[in-house]
Amino acid sequence: MTTTTTSATQALADDFRGDLVSPGDPSYDEQRKVWNGSIDRRPALIARCTGAADIRAALAFARRTGLQVAVRGGGHSFPGHSTCDGGILIDLGRMKGIRVDPVRRTARAQAGVLLGELDRETQAFGLATPSGIVTHTGVAGLTLGGGIGWLMRKYGLSIDNLISADVITAEGELVTASEDANGDLFWGIRGGGGNFGIVTEFEFRLHPVGPIIYGGPIMWPMEKSPDLMRFYRDWITDVPDDLTTAVMHRWIPPLPAIPAELHGRPVVVVLACYAGSVEDGERVVAPLKAFAPPLLDLCAPKPYVDLQAMFDPSFPHGRWYYMRSSDVTELSDEVIDIAAARGMAIDSPYTSYPIFQLGGAISRVSPDSTAFGARSSGHTFNFVGVTLGPDGFEEQRQWVRDSWQALEPHQSGVYVNFLSDEGTDRIRSAYGATTYDRLRDLKQKYDPGNLFHLNQNIRPH
Repeated sequence: MTTTTTSATQALADDFRGDLVSPGDPSYDEQRKVWNGSIDRRPALIARCTGAADIRAALAFARRTGLQVAVRGGGHSFPGHSTCDGGILIDLGRMKGIRVDPVRRTARAQAGVLLGELDRETQAFGLATPSGIVTHTGVAGLTLGGGIGWLMRKYGLSIDNLISADVITAEGELVTASEDANGDLFWGIRGGGGNFGIVTEFEFRLHPVGPIIYGGPIMWPMEKSPDLMRFYRDWITDVPDDLTTAVMHRWIPPLPAIPAELHGRPVVVVLACYAGSVEDGERVVAPLKAFAPPLLDLCAPKPYVDLQAMFDPSFPHGRWYYMRSSDVTELSDEVIDIAAARGMAIDSPYTSYPIFQLGGAISRVSPDSTAFGARSSGHTFNFVGVTLGPDGFEEQRQWVRDSWQALEPHQSGVYVNFLSDEGTDRIRSAYGATTYDRLRDLKQKYDPGNLFHLNQNIRPH
């Protein structure tokens, strides 16, 4: 750091209640880690905030010194936007407050809360809000990009259940965003990511869920993929919104719940979550189970929190991840054949790709009521190349690129939370031209200097 920056750092320390971690501090290497092990960056300063006052102080420091700003909630950004080289990392991970109101069916969650932590508190009352698919994902980043997960077809996206949010702007002003206050900002943060400020607290609408639901994976040999996906395509045309599903191609992981003789077997999997009664779930899923004898059937009554955690072993901290994603309108024969072929081309025990079923409540929200840009998509493909470290990573990254390119002629958009660093044109395609232009106007109003640019960046005019 320069002498000026060092002096500013001392001034920040005098006005900061959390922890300031610098290179050379014993905890620095641990504190700078993010979920994706392929991201290895070294911030000049990590500000571990305890509340809004710390965040405002850290932002004032950034404005004085000119250091770039990264913001980290759960640290799950695939391209590594939740850290930086040489800047200040505003770490919200200590902000863990959760308050559930079971009478009003609402929950308030601070910006450092993880999905599993929120589920634990809300499920104590048999309630939940739609969230993601890996429990150590941060609520903040997931929500600001939209929030797809196992309850979305019945109750909508995370942003469709957001009542209000407290936001600190680039100038350090703390404002509330809701339908009744700063409505333009409320529109923008529901899908526009972290472009407009730092959300310190979210207020969500809750719904009755579980605590026991019907769901889980059903696995068939990979070579069944073309026939299974054609059956699946027809079957989901007539399922209720209570059911959300995904198709995944992968090798069976070595988990305790899976017989050892199946470990490493290439499979096509249908994962299901039925958000109604267990009895109705059994009835709705029965035709899928009758398609052909599965290798393994783990779709059964289970606690909702267990279903929420079923992807956790496949996406732990520290592995190397590379992802490309795209939406399609429908599972045409051509799309299914591509999907099956890319599954057969997997040559790593860690690489996989889910195809998420959309529609239902997502599609019934007016496209212009939030900044989310994929209301009319039918399915989201998410190709994820994974290794334990650098060995073999380039080969898995190439598999991802080849898979994405094979699907490119059929793409209808992309979910912004599944974007890597792919440039302005891809960001624009995630939102559509009209929404993107509206987001640019909002960026000009709330962050004309583009202080918050480490994200899927909407550049101001």
